[in-house]
Amino acid sequence: MQADDLAFDKRHIWHPYASMTHPLPTYPVVSADGYELILRDGRRLVDGMSSWWAAIHGYNHPVINQAIKHQISRMSHVMFGGITHPPAIELCRRLVTLMPSGLECVFLADSGSVAVEVAIKMALQYWQASGHPRYEFLALRHGYHGDTCGAMAVCDPDNSMHSIYQGYLPSNRFIEAPKRSFREAWKPGDETSLSALFSDYHQKIAAVIMEPIVQGAGGMRFYHPEYLRIARALCDRYGILLIADEIATGFGRTGEWLACHHANITPDILCLGKALTGGTMTLSATLTIRRVAETISNSAVGCFMHGPTFMANPLACAAANASLSLLEDESWRQRVENIASQLSRELSPLINHPMVSDVRVLGAIGVVEIKQTVNIAQLQHWFVEHGVWIRPFGHLIYLIPPYIISSKALTILIDAISASLDEPENFFVS
Repeated sequence: MQADDLAFDKRHIWHPYASMTHPLPTYPVVSADGYELILRDGRRLVDGMSSWWAAIHGYNHPVINQAIKHQISRMSHVMFGGITHPPAIELCRRLVTLMPSGLECVFLADSGSVAVEVAIKMALQYWQASGHPRYEFLALRHGYHGDTCGAMAVCDPDNSMHSIYQGYLPSNRFIEAPKRSFREAWKPGDETSLSALFSDYHQKIAAVIMEPIVQGAGGMRFYHPEYLRIARALCDRYGILLIADEIATGFGRTGEWLACHHANITPDILCLGKALTGGTMTLSATLTIRRVAETISNSAVGCFMHGPTFMANPLACAAANASLSLLEDESWRQRVENIASQLSRELSPLINHPMVSDVRVLGAIGVVEIKQTVNIAQLQHWFVEHGVWIRPFGHLIYLIPPYIISSKALTILIDAISASLDEPENFFVS
């Protein structure tokens, strides 16, 4: 990578959530290994982001690499319409076995956002096939489900990055996010408005969609499992589908295999992505119960109307199978528990810092909430200069490290956050 490459990048390449006229700085990564990103100049950054939740096994894992090499020697891709292949069959068999009982019909797609689109279309087509079309969804405020249009329509309409698209997106119903935090004692009350909405609008609502337990991009909020149990019970009472968006939280990130397991509930439709392939390739899965699949399939239409070109890509399926094997063979739970313990122990003292309004930890997620808005460009540059890769946003500095991270490397990440708080005039905006 040459110097003019970065100039070209700045001039022509549009990065996520970035401006072309006032772009955020980009840092040239030429390789990655384990829990480190290696820059062009040879510097190594301890990765605290797992490439946005995905690289749970770290980078360049030999087991996943070998699975991809083996598969590419056979075929890199083949259309899934009218064709099947061993990697897809193996992956779907694994998912049906590993996910909650009853989720036995699997639709493979190519990104988390598309998995949500698939879930939304499943719910709509289910009610159409039932003879009672419903077109509204119920979602939580502070929720985030992706950047495609259907997914944006169930994100918080006012307090999210998608508020500018109001008027174009379908109109749905939103309820205040749960107020009881994950570790707070449950007190009845949070569910009152939820119950009222079900009572008043259940004949119009096709499905309820939630990020179980953890609301990610909407503020890294951890809410009480009882709220999820109540939502499941209300869906059962009124015959409404429940969609669980586990794209960020699946595969152990919260300390349970799925965040739904904290509440011991099973959704009617489940969305998976990000860590599904260990962060090596893009792939997602939407699982549903047989009643939904058969109702859609037995309708006049006769099929589910969706089919991505790269659906069930063999390379991605091979990577996912290798990643799931690593999770099955290795003690992911102990790794996550160790990370959680260290995050709690070393981040918790920051609650006493005058810049900090809250510190919270759940599984391999650590969040420091700041009283002021973070200057992303300046703070991220400072983090890079101090040997870490942390991507803050809003009022939040958070860590979602690879499960393989060493305790020493995790301390380096935490120390960098702590040190940054002592320079508020440089990194935070009132």
